[in-house]
Amino acid sequence: MHGTKPLKGLSRAHIRAIIEAKAAKPEAANHLLKVLRVMLGYAVDQEMIAANPAVGVKKYRSRTEGFHLWSEQEIERFEARHPIGSRAHMALALMLYTAQRRGDVIRMGWQHVKGDTITVTQEKTDVTLVIPMHPALLNALVSVPRTNLTFLMTEKGAPFTNAGFGNWWRDRCNEAGLPQCTAHGLRKSATVRLVEAGCTDEQIMAITGIRSPSVLKIYKRGSDQRRLARQALDIQLRTEGEQKLSNLDARLDKTGSK
Repeated sequence: MHGTKPLKGLSRAHIRAIIEAKAAKPEAANHLLKVLRVMLGYAVDQEMIAANPAVGVKKYRSRTEGFHLWSEQEIERFEARHPIGSRAHMALALMLYTAQRRGDVIRMGWQHVKGDTITVTQEKTDVTLVIPMHPALLNALVSVPRTNLTFLMTEKGAPFTNAGFGNWWRDRCNEAGLPQCTAHGLRKSATVRLVEAGCTDEQIMAITGIRSPSVLKIYKRGSDQRRLARQALDIQLRTEGEQKLSNLDARLDKTGSK
């Protein structure tokens, strides 16, 4: 049923009107559209309606770029406030050098480490990843007791809950004067570092666990442009240098022939 109307009378125009009511919040509108597509798809399977009226309704373009991307300067500022040996630095290293979500990071412990790799089964996707550890992460792990169930523990000596870690991390960022920074923003920064290092999409997805090329494209937005622009300038400068050498050789030839 759509209000008091039969479900079979629900049209694309009705779906569009429902979505447009949330136009002020495009992310919420898009989420509702996604839910409606799933629900109405089920209705089609049950032969309650002949076709899914939510299919073909366009999503809104997001007004934001999502979670704030940590700059290298912001990472340095956090590390200056929370040096190696602190829980906050440990949390930063785990998120930044594994590129995982906070819900996965808070479950990591020594039982997941083998040699220089750490294994994580992502809570959101159920995908298992074996990630080689960056030297900076290995260095941060040196001071972590091997008796703990997880690397990150609360002040009471218990593993963090997802919400509890979120609140604790918010305070640590605020202490560093970084109210705009979030845990998920570090996942973006870790991905961007891989992009700017020249890693292929397949290599980036192998570490991050991102499965959709379209999602990876969102993470890469802006980074590819900066990397390609830098490459373009390098080519230009190299070409200009070769031209100068060629011109210098020509002038030297003329001078030598006199």
